[in-house]
Parts: sequence; structure tokens; C-alpha cells
Amino acid sequence: MRFVKSHSVNRSLFKSATVGIACFFAILLFSTVGTMFFALKPSEFLSSLLSEEIIYSVKLSMLTASFSTLLVMCCSVPTAYALSRFTFPGKTLIKTVLGLPMAFPELVMGLALLLLFGQNFLGPALETLGINVTFSRLGIIVAQFFIAFPYAVKIVYSTFEGISPRYEQVSRSFGYGEFETFRKITLPMARSGLFASAIITFARCIGSFGAVLVLAGGSYMYTEVLPVTLYLNISYGNLEMAITSGILLMIIAFLAILSFERLEGGKL
Repeated sequence: MRFVKSHSVNRSLFKSATVGIACFFAILLFSTVGTMFFALKPSEFLSSLLSEEIIYSVKLSMLTASFSTLLVMCCSVPTAYALSRFTFPGKTLIKTVLGLPMAFPELVMGLALLLLFGQNFLGPALETLGINVTFSRLGIIVAQFFIAFPYAVKIVYSTFEGISPRYEQVSRSFGYGEFETFRKITLPMARSGLFASAIITFARCIGSFGAVLVLAGGSYMYTEVLPVTLYLNISYGNLEMAITSGILLMIIAFLAILSFERLEGGKL
């Protein structure tokens, strides 16, 4: 009886300690990012929000991130499914390579993309086709794609891993082909995970900075997405515009994470 009581007390103390640590760091982080919301007067924030630069930046960010997300999802779903369901030579190496961009800074990816699409490699061949990637709006999409793709693959891969192959085997036993089984059985079961992946991908594309800056450049009112707006205005010393763009980025990130958590919890 004494052992049970002691065990209950220890468990209560451990629970209180862990919950307390979680709450402390949540409050610390909230206080840190929350300072941006109180740095500007409402009139200053509204004035910056309605400025031509911010409006252009938001439109370009939403457009490029939406297109990049569509491309990422179209490519990540078959990639993740192949890694989840099939065994083939080099599978481990492919998984390692796909995870590399998550392990090194965006600037490194941006430099690699700049070299790849520059004058020494693919650049001249693409230019003959009328395609210019470097220092262009297309470069924004390319950079966002390569930054977000590994994250999407990881989430979709985990989703497929959580679906038992037995459902697919039963479908195949009834005479359905691989693609038909994938389309009618696997994809509907993975719907929540795919939505969650799309949300995180979109937020990752919106927030991409280093790779976008290096590959597409930071041209004012041309390749100026929200992170670039923040960077340029800090460089100019225009804190009002920088803080406004930062607040918009945080709001987008918060909504994305909130939606992701709700989808993961099966509430949507």
C-alpha cells in the first residue's frame, strides 16, 4: 500500500515537472515572438500593411507558394509511396539524399541551385528554350520546391507507413491493379496526412528565404516575397515594414501549425 502511494506521489511530481517545463518554454517562446505584436502602434501596422510593397510581397508569396506546394505534393506522394511500399537497390541512399536539405542551411541549397541553373551547367541549355531560372520569379518557385520537398516526403512517408499494406493486398485479391488500389484505397486513407503535408509545405514555401535570396535574388518589387521584404527593410532601417512582414509570416506559420496539429489529432 505504501509502495503504491509512493509510486503515485512520484508520478504526480514527474508529471508536474514535465508539464511545468513545457509551459515555461511555451511562455518564453510566446513572449519572445509576441514582442513583435507590441512593437508597432496599430496605425503604423495598418499603414505598412496597406503599403504597395507589402501588398505586392503578399500576392507574390501566396502565388509562388501555392504553385510550389502543388508541384511538391505531386512529386512527394509517388516518391514517399515508393519508399514506403517497395524494396529496390539504393533505397537507403535515396532516403538519405532526400533528407539532406533538412540538415544544412538554406544558403547552401541556394548556392547549389545557383550553380546548377547558372552558366556552368543547365543555365545555357534552359536559356535556349526561353527559360530563365536565376534571378527571376521562376527561381522563387524552384528554390521553394527544393526546400519544401524533403519535408513533404517525410510527412507523406510517415502517413503511408501508418497504413497497413493488408488493405492493399485485399484490394489486389479482388482484381484491382496497383494504380487503382493506390487511387481508391490508399489515397483516401491517407487524406489527413496529405492535407497536413500540404499545409506544412505551404508554410515552408512561404518562409523560404536563404535559397530564394541566392537563386532568385532580392529585387525590390520583382522577386520580393515576404521574407525578402523583411530582409530588405531591415537593411534599409525601415523597422515598421520589417516588423509588419515578420508579423504576417508568424501568423501564417501559426495557422499552419495549428491546422497541422488538428489534422494530426483527427479533429478535422
